[in-house]
Amino acid sequence: MQVENKQQPEERHPLELGQVFLIDKPLGWTSFNVVSRVRNWAHHIAGHRVKTGHAGTLDPLATGLLIICTGSLTKKIESFQAQVKEYTGTFVLGATTKSHDLESEVEEGGPLDGIDEARLREAAAHFTGRIQQVPPVFSAVKVQGKRAYQYARASKELELEAKPIQIHEFEISRVALPEVDFRIVCSKGTYIRAMARDFGEYLGCGAYLSALRRVRIGEFRVEDAQQIDEFLHKRKPETV
Repeated sequence: MQVENKQQPEERHPLELGQVFLIDKPLGWTSFNVVSRVRNWAHHIAGHRVKTGHAGTLDPLATGLLIICTGSLTKKIESFQAQVKEYTGTFVLGATTKSHDLESEVEEGGPLDGIDEARLREAAAHFTGRIQQVPPVFSAVKVQGKRAYQYARASKELELEAKPIQIHEFEISRVALPEVDFRIVCSKGTYIRAMARDFGEYLGCGAYLSALRRVRIGEFRVEDAQQIDEFLHKRKPETV
């Protein structure tokens, strides 16, 4: 009698089925650095390569919430990216940089005469709501098949088109001139470096971004995120 050999379907690893991890990105790391480390960790845990990606880039000089998706849940990355984001940070007034943050040399701006807390709150109100924002030239925006920063690093002049964004909240949380701390809740596509540039131009003194931290994406909060070293040293870290 011939016995039929029924092959059992191979069981998929939970990382392949899809998991979401919240990481508190360290200062100086790129978002790709974090994804690479988590991808290597997932490969080690699952025994084979697992698709891994992040929902929303953070600059190396920014810290805070990074959503990492694995397996089937990488399909949700776009929906996570579309959610509102909340940032805290610091503008420095009276100076500018070409990158609008500390990645390039600080240049002298205008005087701070007449700038007080009331003026700062008025400026914040001016940028609240639906506004047009020109992305920074040092950004990953694509122009004729190249990233904008490639033109900028080659000292080629580039004019980028303004794009509509939504600033839901813009709070001035501390004033210690030339430093101004803020909290901004905004839509996808908002560049906080560009907000520093525009804020300084509106005040007539110039400004750049000296610190930035992403504290929320939709309902996900940085308080629930793990440090990358803590994450990598756990064989089965907590998932969202």
